[in-house]
Parts: sequence; C-alpha cells; structure tokens
Amino acid sequence: MMVMELERPAPIESNPLVARERPIRKPHLGEILIQVSACGVCHTDLHIVEGELPPHRLPLIPGHQIVGRVSATPESESDFKKGDLVGVPWLYSVCKKCDYCQRGQENLCDTASFTGYDVDGGYEEYVTVNREAVYRLPFGYADEELAPLLCGGVIGYRAYQAAGLRKGDTLGLFGFGSSAHLVLQMALHDDLRVYVVTRSPEHQKLAKKLGADFAGSIDDRLPHPLRAAVLFAPVGDLVVKALSQTEKGGRVIHAGIYSSPLPSMDYSLIYGERVITSITNSTRNDVKKLLEFAEKMHFHIQTETYSLSEANQVLRRLKQSRIRASAVLKS
Repeated sequence: MMVMELERPAPIESNPLVARERPIRKPHLGEILIQVSACGVCHTDLHIVEGELPPHRLPLIPGHQIVGRVSATPESESDFKKGDLVGVPWLYSVCKKCDYCQRGQENLCDTASFTGYDVDGGYEEYVTVNREAVYRLPFGYADEELAPLLCGGVIGYRAYQAAGLRKGDTLGLFGFGSSAHLVLQMALHDDLRVYVVTRSPEHQKLAKKLGADFAGSIDDRLPHPLRAAVLFAPVGDLVVKALSQTEKGGRVIHAGIYSSPLPSMDYSLIYGERVITSITNSTRNDVKKLLEFAEKMHFHIQTETYSLSEANQVLRRLKQSRIRASAVLKS
C-alpha cells in the first residue's frame, strides 16, 4: 500500500512527506484494519510536519480525520463487521486511571496518545488501529464530508459548548476554516447571532453564504459586543482583539493546539470578569455527541478533495490560507 511518510520535520515548502510502499499490517486482537477512503487535512498536521509541535515518533504517517470501511478484524471481535463505515479521530487512547480520566477530563490525560502523532495516521491506504479509537459514522454524508467532523467538528463542538451561550447571544468566530464553518451552523441552529472575522475575502463570502450576520476583517468594528469569541487562527494577538470586543462576563476561547505568543495586555481587558480559556484536545464523549448531532442536524460541509500523493501541496495551500473550507485526501 502507499503511504505519505514524514522522516523528519521541515518546512512544507521542502516537501517533507515522502511517498512509500509499505505492507499492510494485519490486526491483532483488539485492533481493526480500515481501508481508508478519506482523511482530512488539518492545521495540526501542518504543525507536526513543520516541527512546531515537537515530534513524538519518527518516521510518522500523519492524519487524524480518518474515514473508511472495516477491512478485517479478528474473529473474536464482534463490535464491528467487515464493510462498516467508521472513523478515527485525534484522541487515540488514554490511561483511564489518572485523576483527569476519573473526573471525565480525559482530554487532559498526561499519557494520552494521538492519531497521526503518537501512532500512524490516515495518510495511507490502510490503517490498523485500536478498536477503542474507532467510531461508527452517521449516514447521509459523502466520505469526504465526514472527515472534517472528526477534528474540526469535534474541537468546534467542544469550544462551542465551553462558550455557554443562550438563544439570542452573539458569538464571534475568529478564523474561518474547517472548525469555524461547522460551529457557525451549530450556532445558527441554536438561534444565535454570529460574527465571523477572517482576513480572507473568500472565507468572508462563504461565511455570509452559510448565514453569518456579519463577516469582516480584524480591522472592522463589530456591530455588537460579543458574549463569547472562539479563536481558531493560531495567532496570539487575536486574544487581545477578541477581548476588546467582548462584553463583561464574556468568554474568549482559544481552540488551537498551537499559537504564537500572547502579547502583554492591560488588566482592563479582563476586568469585568471576562475569561480567557483554551480548548485542549477532546474527549471520547465529545466525539460521540458531535456525531449524534451530525446525524440529527445535517451539516453543510464544504470540502476540497485531493489525491493522497498531493499531501505536501495541500498542506502548502493550507499554510497559505488557500483552502476554502476543509481539505480532504482521498485514497
């Protein structure tokens, strides 16, 4: 089978992912072999490939938004059958024993492992994974539409829940990629007012098309103060920008796994019981809840599809903000 393998981190312009042929690994007890049909491309993949996130293992096959069909599973395992439509997200495993896991905060587990970072991911034609990292996917979507749900959707869902908003509140989304265009739809479903801030004119048009009440650039004054803001762009300066337009008692939620440094700021920006918080990974329950939500409320998922061999080019386009919504590699 073909894989796109990272031997060592390097700028994406140097094409660090190398196409190789690898044998298909047969699943052991407790594992499932999946024939990958689609794998989403994420900013986290870019941070891993370029070394902004320190490598946990090398060589590595990235990719943590895996969609495919069960190809093989040991006979004694009956949870999944050959041909089942399944997905594998970012969170791969947790210890289940630490205080965080016991408190339902397994996303903070110190020994958690992650797909496409600690174990090989979905930039390959077949992947063998622990069955506990595998989820049944909702019907009614194309395979490439399902892939963004497994990271952008899940992280967006967790960030949206953390905002604690009610009908009629105003939500600001800073950055408008894979996560934000799904959160926008969640918010509209709950009758919120949504303002989108993005530097891309194309993303502004897409946000308006999907129903945003306002779409503009970081230099624009928002029409109304925000009850909450969710930041998807990995830019620390946006924290200050968002706080300056958030009302008292509001929340600024940074949903990135990586960010440039946060600048110094006046205390007045957080006075008034404004809160800054982050979103760190997700729990298995987040995945289940998001997939249940996606089955009840059909998301309109914007994707651009590419072949597996184009992984370097797609990550370059992502770095250059040239992906309109969600990029997906198809095997």
